Amino acid sequence: MKLTDIVITKAISPSLEARTRDEAIGEMMDMLIRAGEVETDNRAAFIKAVIKRENRGSTGFGNGVAVPHLKQAAVRNVVAAIANVSDGIDFNSLDGNPVYSIFLLLSPEDQPEQHLEAMEAVFGSLSQETFRKFLRQASSADEIMTLLNDADSRQLSA
Repeated sequence: MKLTDIVITKAISPSLEARTRDEAIGEMMDMLIRAGEVETDNRAAFIKAVIKRENRGSTGFGNGVAVPHLKQAAVRNVVAAIANVSDGIDFNSLDGNPVYSIFLLLSPEDQPEQHLEAMEAVFGSLSQETFRKFLRQASSADEIMTLLNDADSRQLSA
């Protein structure tokens, strides 16, 4: 699975306004709603479920990145939003450092294999220092999409 297959172009923010983990999740959910990928009626339930998942165990995996995710029956397709936070957010990351780049991943509950493929695509890129660096430095959605296309083409070196 390619990143460009799941990341919604209209759900990319190079400069999220959020100051907390929960605000970031809410803003990113709103991006997916505006992009037509999430029904407005599902907003509160989805945010609550993502935060509940975060409270069980942080998805702040270190190196300045977090991948909050949710498997939900009301999700039609695997979709992701991406956001950068210039000042960093406390995500209770494993390394104790702030998070600067966030992938919010939503998957249909009945497609666990698609969820795993999407997670592999995201982590495959986020494990590369060069990808993380360029993602954090991106100043526009177009720059982020170019980075995703490069990652999908495996043109980025580790």
